[in-house]
Amino acid sequence: MELQCKVQNYDWGKLGLESTVAQLLSSAHPDIQIDPTKPYAELWMGTHPNGPSLIIERGVLLSDYIKDNLDAIGPAVKRKFGVAVPFLLKILSIRKALSVQAHPKKEHAEELHRQFPDMYKDPNHKPELAIALTPFEALCGFRPLAQIQGYLQKLPELAEMLNRQCVDSLLGHREQGDSGLVLKPVFHSLMTCDKAVVARTLVVLLDRLDKEDESTQVSLLYPLVKRLHADFPGDVGCLSPYFMNYMQLQPGQAIFLKPNLPHAYLSGDCVECMACSDNVVRAGLTPKHIDVPTLVDMLDYSSYALDQLLFNPQLEDANSCVWRPPVPDFAVVKIRVEGDSYNTANRSSPSLIIITAGTGSVCDTEPIQVRPGTVVFLKASRQLTITPAEGQHIELYQAICNV
Repeated sequence: MELQCKVQNYDWGKLGLESTVAQLLSSAHPDIQIDPTKPYAELWMGTHPNGPSLIIERGVLLSDYIKDNLDAIGPAVKRKFGVAVPFLLKILSIRKALSVQAHPKKEHAEELHRQFPDMYKDPNHKPELAIALTPFEALCGFRPLAQIQGYLQKLPELAEMLNRQCVDSLLGHREQGDSGLVLKPVFHSLMTCDKAVVARTLVVLLDRLDKEDESTQVSLLYPLVKRLHADFPGDVGCLSPYFMNYMQLQPGQAIFLKPNLPHAYLSGDCVECMACSDNVVRAGLTPKHIDVPTLVDMLDYSSYALDQLLFNPQLEDANSCVWRPPVPDFAVVKIRVEGDSYNTANRSSPSLIIITAGTGSVCDTEPIQVRPGTVVFLKASRQLTITPAEGQHIELYQAICNV
């Protein structure tokens, strides 16, 4: 069943047809006019009440349809999650940074929702997977301690705005043992620093780095920090690259954001899949509500090397690979079909599927003509036959439950 899906025009989205979201929307619905001055940030596919998908042919919301058609969910998913599609599939197109943030564990999400229901609107966790469609930049996880120590030594402006005792403790620490014991106090000191001091430090630091040679500027992340500062002047999040890994993903590479892992998407386009939740704890690079005490207390302060953060798929067959995170809520399959028709695997889960390239048809009972941007819902325990148009290929992403 083909779906009509919700576009979110958040301020940080890419403008007009620079956005993959807008390109897919325009391709699937040529009658829709794309505004070149408007941000097209996210395309939501699923049943989340903030952006529910509609079954075009029936004129009913997918969330209502599954209540009356339990076979669409299947017994395995119904046992685990009830009558629900427990994941949300998205396309993101990012022009400027999203907030420095993390997502709480399930038990913590329930507690936050109970205590602050206006701020944390549901009790679910929000692990998420991001698969790059274009070159994609993100901050993710804390850096190896030696790298953080190096930046604090080379950037006296940064070290001087932090608690001296905490900085000395971190600089004297060796990699053995729990780096979180020395990293958490320093990060707390950063995030709670007086806003005027942060703003002044950023101006002084960027002014000095502006006069350095290019190799020094690159090694001290000047181009990145300068760009963040242009979008969020004086924001403490502009200094977070000195503590968090700066990742540059190529198309097809992915990161899995487990609970409590600090991260911030910076630019690019991606496929994102997550548990059906909107629980975010923010602390910088955002005009939205920030909750520094909760974030600082909950974070995973482990140090990660870049290769530890890349999340690789498993090959299923010549046409498909699957990213299976260590959560039951979702997995994502990428399928590419060239030439002959291809039948998807029969899965015990409902599927949300978006075509990202190529034209042709997909068929469960009745064929649907597809092109980039077409979104379909497939019931549990059903196969989809994918047939590219002559001389074409079809590329698609299929979100499923990981049960």
